[in-house]
Amino acid sequence: MIRFYFHPAPNPAKIALFLEETGLPYEAVPVDTAKGEQHLPAFRAINPNGKVPAIVDDEGPGGKPARVFDSTAILIYLAEKTGKFLGRPEDRPELLSWLLFIASGLGPFSGQAVHFQFAAPEGLAYAVNRYRREAERHYQVLNDHLAGRDFIVGDSYTIADMSAWGWLDRASRVRKDAEDPLGPYPHLKRLFETVNARPATARARAVGQGHDFKTARDEEAKRALYPSNYPPAV
Repeated sequence: MIRFYFHPAPNPAKIALFLEETGLPYEAVPVDTAKGEQHLPAFRAINPNGKVPAIVDDEGPGGKPARVFDSTAILIYLAEKTGKFLGRPEDRPELLSWLLFIASGLGPFSGQAVHFQFAAPEGLAYAVNRYRREAERHYQVLNDHLAGRDFIVGDSYTIADMSAWGWLDRASRVRKDAEDPLGPYPHLKRLFETVNARPATARARAVGQGHDFKTARDEEAKRALYPSNYPPAV
């Protein structure tokens, strides 16, 4: 059994999609990040970085429990465990390259673009411009790569497509007020729509829908979500 620690957000969504695509047995364990549950010692023992997603695989290497944190690491681990959605062996260099492009570029810059447009105090126009435009640059790189291709790597659906889908699903927030957020990137939009139409995607979206996550962005939530903005507790 796999215990999947999640909050409704782009990076956990990738893992939910993989689990639903493969049918691996798992238990979804909600972590309410607005309440600060990611900082509790029990969760920090699973992910010292205090972020979701994370998993604990009761049947890890050698039959021993294994923890894995960071969405890209989890995708690689689960794909290797199941032998699914890895593409061909000769595609491995491209797969790793695009996974890390998303993990180190598209994802973080998209996240910061959302933060500075929706959560940060007003008056930070430089930061808004910087992160949104850099996210859009990553969109363009991936869009250009997808010209004449159905998927990011090789000729089949892989964990690279799942990883991209997680953040492309938030394009309307990354490109705030854009009438058609993925419209300027037609190849990227096609990929998103292809993944979004898969039956497993609807099931992934349903993970955790019955849990009452905190939505208010009060002082407690801000301190839980953005602890670096506050002096350390003494």
